[in-house]
Amino acid sequence: MTQRSPKAPAERNRTLALASALVRGAVAAGLGLGSLTVLVMVLWISSPYSDAGPGGALRAAAGVWLLAHGAGLVRPDTLGGVPAPVSMVPLLLVVGPVWLAHRAARDAAEPEEGRPRPSQAGAFCAVTAGYLLVVAGAAAGARGGSLRPDPDTLVFPVALVVAGAAAAGVWTAAGRPLGPLPSWSPLVLQEAIARTLFRDRAEAACRSAAVGVTVLLGGGALLVAVALGRNAGAAQEALLGLAGDWPGRFAVLLLAVSLVPNAALWGAAYGLGPGFSLGTGATATPLGLDGSPAAPHFPLVAAVPDQGPGSLLSGAALAVPVAAALAVAWFTARRAAPADAPRAQAWSRRETVLVTLLAALACGAVTGLLMAVAGGPLGTGALREFGPVWWLAGPAALAWTAAIGVPAVLLLRLWRLRTPGWAWRRDVPDAAEPPATPPARAAAPDEKAGAEAQAALGRPRRWWAPWRGRARALVASGDAAQDRSAASAVPARPGAGPETASGALLGGAGPGVGRGDAGFEPYDFLPTDPWHEKDRHERDRHERDRHEKDWHEKDRHEKDRHERDRHEKDWHEKDFREARWASLKRGSGGLMADFPADPAGQAGPADSADAAGIAAGRSAPEADRPGPTP
Repeated sequence: MTQRSPKAPAERNRTLALASALVRGAVAAGLGLGSLTVLVMVLWISSPYSDAGPGGALRAAAGVWLLAHGAGLVRPDTLGGVPAPVSMVPLLLVVGPVWLAHRAARDAAEPEEGRPRPSQAGAFCAVTAGYLLVVAGAAAGARGGSLRPDPDTLVFPVALVVAGAAAAGVWTAAGRPLGPLPSWSPLVLQEAIARTLFRDRAEAACRSAAVGVTVLLGGGALLVAVALGRNAGAAQEALLGLAGDWPGRFAVLLLAVSLVPNAALWGAAYGLGPGFSLGTGATATPLGLDGSPAAPHFPLVAAVPDQGPGSLLSGAALAVPVAAALAVAWFTARRAAPADAPRAQAWSRRETVLVTLLAALACGAVTGLLMAVAGGPLGTGALREFGPVWWLAGPAALAWTAAIGVPAVLLLRLWRLRTPGWAWRRDVPDAAEPPATPPARAAAPDEKAGAEAQAALGRPRRWWAPWRGRARALVASGDAAQDRSAASAVPARPGAGPETASGALLGGAGPGVGRGDAGFEPYDFLPTDPWHEKDRHERDRHERDRHEKDWHEKDRHEKDRHERDRHEKDWHEKDFREARWASLKRGSGGLMADFPADPAGQAGPADSADAAGIAAGRSAPEADRPGPTP
């Protein structure tokens, strides 16, 4: 009789989990390929001049799907007979495959009740393997089509893109942790990642870099939109000239929409300064377009500036990197000097500069990577170089962000740490310090006293609003007498000034509210502490009062208990003495007197001993007897 090992169900569950992750990766790839194939087939069916059968349409769909992963395609049918490479990736098409691979890996690695879950490494490998199996099948099916995939690009960057999306999905399922690093990583880096301060600064730098890249892309898209609006006629002519029927025009329009992110990156590269190439002999920069461009006839190409030196409008494109650098500085300054934190918690100038430089470095690296994938060859000869000059655009983004961002972040930090009276920033006290009370000031019946009280509060008169002082001076004379009479009618606390009395009359609205003096401004008396600090101090005060009250109550109860114990002891001692006296009186045959009612005449131990001697028949001294002499 054999006994089944307990390891067998565990191994079987692990195998089932890995198989499920493999299927998830294959299904994610199939969904992306299927959706793109349906779109291509609809365009092929609606086209009245399709010169290829359904097999050719399916092969073209597989080639376009591989191009969305970064694969290079080769177009063999050319006029010169030389195969022409096509490596410009429509970045909008990349979103679908990357999101599907990310979602499949995240679902495979997330713990779910009722089903086995593989390890993180197992989920990553299984999902990636399942996805790449479909990629290999699509590459094999597209070999005989009009757009054949380049086998060298299937490993890099296709496999790298799929693996990166799957790794991001597993990392998301694990909660996006920032450590610990693998054991083979440098010890210095492991120690740095383990520090909370380093993680906080790195997170701030990454967020600022992401904002900077977003502003660059938005500025580039704005430049392209303005250029297309100026050359709308040329763009419309290109759209109508590429296709004579509506299905063809719709296909050209879809291709232009999928290339919109590429155009935004081209506009960002133009604003950064290095510009973009329109062939091997032409480069467009804000200084002008040099050389003879070899641009194809396409609607988005209508946004390219004309040949010749640049104009003042072209130089305005330099505002894009300036805006990106200021955005990086602003978001870094917000983390360096928060408005709702004490001044002691603000970053030092050195930390602020280092985080800004780190954000500039990340912004330059991401910009260079995006510029590299935004372009690519569209053929041979002059079309071998087409797109942004990525190896210049990345350093240009780094230089712009660092050169403008560092001084800007220092100025913003200084501005956010300025005197609280000039700004909306609240001067938050430290946690160990009690909330600062506003300085008391006497009631001012005239404009001069109101100006002095206003200076004591640290609220200088705004030069852009001189009418405030005049308005306060007009109402000061009429309200001063009324405020003095109201203040005298309200009983003030000991040590309280006229402000307290007027504040009590108005329901505790604050010192000086409603007086209408020259230094009065309604928002002068708003609390400078945040509401949570005020609540914390209130809770502390109530807690101290409660403890003090409990202590006094405990003292009072202790005194009452001691008093009761003393009275009970006196009562029990008196009862005992009375009973003892009565027993001795009965034993003496009536010779002893009654128990004395006066506490001063109570019998002590000596009297009890004498009474006991009399009861025993012994004689006692006449003066020592407690009762009258017989």
